[in-house]
Amino acid sequence: MARTANQMRQLYAMCATALVMGRADLDGADDVGFDIELPIFTVGQTAELANIHPQTLRQYDRLGLIRPQRTGGGARRYCLRDIARLARAQCLSQDEGINLSGIARILELEEENRQLRREVKRMQTSGEESVFAAGRDGNIVEVPRSNRARLWRNAIRRETRELPGRPTSAASQAGAYGNTDADAADDSKSMVLWGW
Repeated sequence: MARTANQMRQLYAMCATALVMGRADLDGADDVGFDIELPIFTVGQTAELANIHPQTLRQYDRLGLIRPQRTGGGARRYCLRDIARLARAQCLSQDEGINLSGIARILELEEENRQLRREVKRMQTSGEESVFAAGRDGNIVEVPRSNRARLWRNAIRRETRELPGRPTSAASQAGAYGNTDADAADDSKSMVLWGW
């Protein structure tokens, strides 16, 4: 079991190295099965992988540029997304000369853009039409389609349903006198055909 965990850590370290070197991106890592939110790297490992001094890493944490997850004891743990953000922050800071507040805004917009691209890709590859509704907060949300509802709609299209209508005077009199005449009963119902 420990051997498997060690191999997994090595794979994640290789992926993090590829992210820092620009040979991979988060979408690609996610597509091949890496959990980009898995908190696997310690402060020292992250600093080494991202080529950042541990104090710089702690400063980024204090400023909210990177928000690592915490263990039960309070130790910081970083994920692949954090390492990609650190590499991008270093590039923006050292190569482009952008200040930390500008870097924070750029990283926020890039993450939002990445999420939107993933959503568009998911919607394009789903292969069926989407159904949308208003969420509790007022935002538009996609409602997952179910085969059960589709089967129900198809069954309704094929069947006619009888709904009770208003009883006519003949039907109410027949019912009052115990008459079970079929014609009187048919007059009290209306036929409705459901369909789209």
